[in-house]
Amino acid sequence: MDHIAPSPSRTTMVMETIRLRIASRALLPGAKLPSIRKLAAALKVSTSTVVEAYERLVGDGTIQSRPGSGFYVTHHAGATTIPFSVADAGPKRDRAIDPFWVSRQSLEADAEDAKPGCGWLPPSWLPEDGVRRALRTLSRAKSPVLSEYGSPLGLAPLRQLIGRRMGERGIEASPDQILLAESGTQAIDLLCRLLLEPGDTVLVDDPCYFNFHALLRAHRAQIVGVPYTPTGPDIDAFTKAVADHRPRLYITNSAIHNPTGAILSPVTAHRVLKIAEQGNVVIIEDDIFADFERSPAPRLAAFDGLDRVIHIGSFSKTLSASGRCGFIAAKPEWIDSLTDLKIATTFGGGRMTAELVYGVLSDGSYRKHLETLRQRLATAMQTVSTRLQNLGVTPWLEPQAGMFLWCRLPEDRDAADVARSALQRGLVLAPGNAFSLSQSATTFMRFNVSQMQEQKVFDVLRDVLKTAQDRRENL
Repeated sequence: MDHIAPSPSRTTMVMETIRLRIASRALLPGAKLPSIRKLAAALKVSTSTVVEAYERLVGDGTIQSRPGSGFYVTHHAGATTIPFSVADAGPKRDRAIDPFWVSRQSLEADAEDAKPGCGWLPPSWLPEDGVRRALRTLSRAKSPVLSEYGSPLGLAPLRQLIGRRMGERGIEASPDQILLAESGTQAIDLLCRLLLEPGDTVLVDDPCYFNFHALLRAHRAQIVGVPYTPTGPDIDAFTKAVADHRPRLYITNSAIHNPTGAILSPVTAHRVLKIAEQGNVVIIEDDIFADFERSPAPRLAAFDGLDRVIHIGSFSKTLSASGRCGFIAAKPEWIDSLTDLKIATTFGGGRMTAELVYGVLSDGSYRKHLETLRQRLATAMQTVSTRLQNLGVTPWLEPQAGMFLWCRLPEDRDAADVARSALQRGLVLAPGNAFSLSQSATTFMRFNVSQMQEQKVFDVLRDVLKTAQDRRENL
């Protein structure tokens, strides 16, 4: 039988994993590396791949071999290392389509700047009166609420309320299966800490929420994109990705998808769960847009019963981004491990914030706020869609709910170029490749309809699209 050489890409992945551990000081000079068999099992590669990677690292002086003992980081390896950079963990790209560029421009924009590329509602669309009432009530709370650590699981009445709200969407979870987190992002971070080892493969939708890319790179995961369709992930591509890459996780939105606005179909949901079971893949279902729905869409967690699906959510989109509070719903043994991780990373829960969120959610005015918000978004969606189409910008689909339109620009305009030009005019946009792992969304843009109520947005967009066209014609 002929000898099969290790895959160059897998060998490189192993080498980069070791280098990142050294750069981040997880492996210090003189530290012993994992055995060949142990690392091969952890990274899900062959022992010959690890042997090849170790030999190359010995060759360039990063590590040294000690016969009969193993492999060790050389004593000079840490001398020139620099702190780990999340931005450097992915492929080098134009900063204009980097997810950090989109986030920073949105978060740091001046008050007068328009932000149709951001992912949140304008302050005037949020329940300010309800938040102020809850704050007044909180100011009269007993001293422990204002000064002591909260339970690691989180405020019990809020967990009970979240459980009831999940039940309305077909997901059964007792309060003991729900852990409060500081945000939806922290929820995913805790889950990555629990479930991933450096080098593990994670599937994401292509396109998907760009911060998934950044967070997974921070955990040194290998990211594989699966094309997304109007009814969910492309099943043939999903099947192939599971077979070829043996992923540990799949992270997705199943209700209102970000950035496309698509909704998972029941048929696709069942097929995804069957493939995930066959491939032993854990699914993280990010449901932070749940309250935008006018009627409940299918949830993977409802079909699965929180067996291999972990359901997360937060309240920053419909309540307040300043009062950060999210949650994780999972099977009991995972909640127990996540509680330990939460203690290790944040110690106690954010008690005051949880009390504030509970005060707003348990106020009868919150449901009325949601009814008004949904109607307002539906009206904005229709109006903005029409106005964009008048500019030649075509929605990929007409979403049933939510605040995002995923659109193709006219005549194959480069969305990154359009975003750069718009920024100079005080308009923050979100070019498509920020959401696409494969960089196949060059001509797409995500628009937040709630942030497009001013005429300035359409005036600037019309001008920069025309400028892009003139530039193409002059080439």
